[in-house]
Order: sequence, then C-alpha cells, then structure tokens
Amino acid sequence: MSNTHRLSGIVDVDGVQYEWELRSEPRWSEFEGWRGMTVSLLRKNTQRGALLEFPAPKRLMKGLPRGRLQISDAVVARGIRAALSAGWEPESRGKPMVFEVDAEGN
Repeated sequence: MSNTHRLSGIVDVDGVQYEWELRSEPRWSEFEGWRGMTVSLLRKNTQRGALLEFPAPKRLMKGLPRGRLQISDAVVARGIRAALSAGWEPESRGKPMVFEVDAEGN
C-alpha cells in the first residue's frame, strides 16, 4: 500500500527492510536558492545510513505555491536501489552517505 502523505515508514526492497524518514521539506536558502526535500534511510539492524537529496519541485522555482508534499514508498524504494547501485553499503561503518537523486528517485 502506498500512502503519499506520511513522514516516515518502513519499505521492503528485495526482501530487506529499510526505515525512512523525511528530514527536511523543500526550503529556500539565500546562498543556494531552492533546495529539495531530504529523506534519511537506514537498513534495519545496520549502522550506516544514507541521505537522499531530491531537487526542488519545479513549482517552487516558478514562484507557485508549495502544495502538498508528495512522497511514497515507491519513490523511497527507487531511491534505495539507486543509493545501493551508487555504492551505499549499509553494513559498513561511518557517516551517512549523501546521494542526489532526480524527482523520480533514481
């Protein structure tokens, strides 16, 4: 089931459970302009997390109202697969790795 208005949850990717949590919503930065949302990831019973940084929604860059935040298990699952493909090793130790993903979570 895909609920689009949650701020955290657990998603199963290839038989492994990952916890996710919305860390920040899209926001304005005087130095960088619009920044997209950030989602933190942690594989259950492991130490090293990951952060997915999404681009700012196009509506914000055009000056339109914010609207409702859209995040779903499918977007998170695609982001997890992209982070794993890019070298995220949840079993390793260290600071969370940061990955920039596109709006579809790739």
